[in-house]
Amino acid sequence: MAIDRIQIKQGLKGGLRKGWSGFIWIMKILIPVSLFTAILSWTGWLSHLDSLLQPLMSILSLPAIAAFPLLIGMLTNIYAGIAAMAVLPFSHDQMTLMAIFLLIAHNLIQEGIVQAKSGIHPLKATLFRLAAAVFTVIAIAPFFDITTTVMGTSDLSFETQKPFIDAIQEWGMTTLALSIKIFVIIMSILTLLEVLKTLDLIHPMVRLLNPLLKLMGLNQKVGFLWLTAVVFGVAYGGAVIVEEVKSGHLTKEELEELHLSIGINHALVEDPSLFLSLGLNPFWLWVPRIIVAILAERLLTLWRIIKR
Repeated sequence: MAIDRIQIKQGLKGGLRKGWSGFIWIMKILIPVSLFTAILSWTGWLSHLDSLLQPLMSILSLPAIAAFPLLIGMLTNIYAGIAAMAVLPFSHDQMTLMAIFLLIAHNLIQEGIVQAKSGIHPLKATLFRLAAAVFTVIAIAPFFDITTTVMGTSDLSFETQKPFIDAIQEWGMTTLALSIKIFVIIMSILTLLEVLKTLDLIHPMVRLLNPLLKLMGLNQKVGFLWLTAVVFGVAYGGAVIVEEVKSGHLTKEELEELHLSIGINHALVEDPSLFLSLGLNPFWLWVPRIIVAILAERLLTLWRIIKR
């Protein structure tokens, strides 16, 4: 028991250290991106996106301005997408659809490179994630009362009526509240994960997850890699995945199944939790992705049977 206490203490220290480091890293992204977005919103420039992007965004049941945070999130990371969402006047339903899209299709360039190094062509991985994100949002949209305008208006012209100092103060209060919520979430999750890692509980968790792996349509051989991506994400867990691929223990088909699954379901702990800071319903942040990942694996299996 004494050893456990020492390990727990080490895990807590390491987790708090990593949590603080992770929080600072997120803030370096969140503050400038949200400020830039708030200024663009105040100028009214974003309203010009309506005529250009509305036909495309209508497919997703979203207003044209939603393309801005979606594009930021796809090219950079989920934190930048959240930062842009937080300072624009979206409804909770609109933010939920955007969250579902970004949870699947974010950081596409970096994570595409990681996936390329670990067994799947980056173009295939990226196109699959984009297709899965679009399909999921279209399938989920009928469950919400969605309009293709931002709250209370068809454009952002009302933003230009505010004095600049008022717009900055509003941005500051919104960002402060979001930062406090993210701090609590990040510190809690990374500390818990570090304690589990210190106590060597990750591998036993993999064994317990065998029934879930079967449900997901995955081979038990990829269990640890799947859990790594589910917990730490593709970018953070990429090193583990790459090293395992080098060992040559997995077939091309097993790697493809793994990557298609984690392309939809990665960072399943941290990323959805961050969207809770926007007041979104947890059900929509977790359940649809799991269902779509299961369907994707079943369709892949069916396609292979047809080809043979």
